[in-house]
Amino acid sequence: MTYPSPNGLLDRSQPAARRDPSALPRLTHTPAATSFASHERFWGPLPNGRALVEQTRRSGLRGRGGAGFPTALKLDAVLAAAAASGRRRRRPIVVANGTEGEPASAKDRTLLEQAPHLVLDGMVEAAAAVGAGRAIVCVKADGAAVIASLEQALAERRSRDEVSLELSIVPAGYVAGEESALVNWLSSGVPAPTITPPRPADRGVEGRPTLVDNVETMANLALIGRFGADWWRGVGSGADPGSILLTISGAVAAPGVYEVGNGSPLRDALTLAGAGRTAGVLVGGYFGTWLTAEQAGRAGLGRESLARFGGSVGCGVVIVLPEHSCPLEESARVARWLSRQSAGQCGPCVNGLPAIAGAMEDLARGRDVAQAERHAHRWADMADGRGACKLPDGTARFVRSALRTFAPHLERHRLLGGPCDGLGSESVLHLPGREVSLRWG
Repeated sequence: MTYPSPNGLLDRSQPAARRDPSALPRLTHTPAATSFASHERFWGPLPNGRALVEQTRRSGLRGRGGAGFPTALKLDAVLAAAAASGRRRRRPIVVANGTEGEPASAKDRTLLEQAPHLVLDGMVEAAAAVGAGRAIVCVKADGAAVIASLEQALAERRSRDEVSLELSIVPAGYVAGEESALVNWLSSGVPAPTITPPRPADRGVEGRPTLVDNVETMANLALIGRFGADWWRGVGSGADPGSILLTISGAVAAPGVYEVGNGSPLRDALTLAGAGRTAGVLVGGYFGTWLTAEQAGRAGLGRESLARFGGSVGCGVVIVLPEHSCPLEESARVARWLSRQSAGQCGPCVNGLPAIAGAMEDLARGRDVAQAERHAHRWADMADGRGACKLPDGTARFVRSALRTFAPHLERHRLLGGPCDGLGSESVLHLPGREVSLRWG
C-alpha cells in the first residue's frame, strides 16, 4: 500500500497541550519533521512514568489493536506478575505490536511512518510504569517504509532513553501478529500462536511478565503521560473516551486514515470520507461485522452502540461496499483468504476454515443455496472458540454476519439459480498484493 504525506487539513500550529482538550486531531497532530529534536520541541519532554498506571486507569483507555481490553488492567497484571516472582523476579518486557496483519488497515503503519517518536515515547512511559528494562516494537518484514522510519527514529534516540528500545522484524502472515504468536516469535523464533493461559502478562517473552499493546495504544499512553487523563477524555464519550484512528475505504471519495472521537456517529466518519450509496458497511475488519446501510446510519463508533448490531470497532477498519457489488462474492473472497492464513497446527483452522470458505463460494455462485447456507453455519459453529488463536472465531463472526446482513442476496441467488450481476467484479475488500492509495487526515 502507498500513503501520501499528511494533508494540509492538519493543524500543526501549536502542541496539543496548548489546545482545547476537545480539539482534533491528536495522534495525527504531529510536527512537519519527524526528527527527535523537532518532536521534543513540539511535545515537550516525557514526564516520569510512575504515575502512568493511575492516569491510564482514570482515562479509560482500551487497547486499539482489536480486542479493546482495558489498558490499565494489562499494566496491573504485569506489575502483579513481577511482584509475585519474589526473589526470582525477572524484569518485565514491553512489546509494541505494529504488525498490522489486517489487509484493510493502514492506521498502524501510517502512524509509525508519520509519528514514530510518539509510539516510542509511549513504550518508554509504559516501561517506566512496569519496571521494564527492554521495550520492543514489532513490525512486518514487508513494510519497508515503516522499518526505515523506525530505524531512523531509534538511531536518533540511542543513549537518550533509560530503557533499551529495540526493533523486531516479524515474518509476514496474518496470525504472526497475534499476541501469543508475537511472544512466541520473540522467545523462540517461531511466529505461531500458543495456547493460553498463561497470558503474556504472567509468562511472556523469555518467560518474563510482558506487556503487549498495539502501537496506537502506545501513542495514546504518550499523550496521557504528558497531559493527563482529564485532557485525554476531552474527546469522545463518557463510555468511550479518547480518539480513534479509522482506515476508511471502499465506495468513498477520499479513502484514508481519519482520527475521530471515540463513540461518535459512524455516519459522521462516512461523511468525512465521502461515502456513496452502499450495499453494506464492514466495521472492524475481517474479524468484524457487516452492517446494512440503515444500521450504519444509526450506529455509533462505540462498544455499546455497535454491540447492538453484534459488532465492535475492532482494529478501526471501515469499508463501504458499493451498491452494485455482490456482497456474497466479496465475503467469499475474504473467507477463502482467511482459510489460507492458518499456522497449520489446529484442526478448526486446517479443516474448518476451508470448509467455511467452500460453502461461501457455493453461496456466491448460487449452487444449492439452502444446503450451502446450512453448511456455512454448521462449520462456523464447529470452528468457533476451538483454536489456539482467534482466527477461527473471527472468521466465524465475519461469515455469520454476512449471512445475516445479506439474507436478501441469498434469496436472490436462490431464485436466480446462480450468481447476481456483481459476480466477478473487482474486489472492494482489500487483500495482500493490491496497491491502495490512502490519505492521512
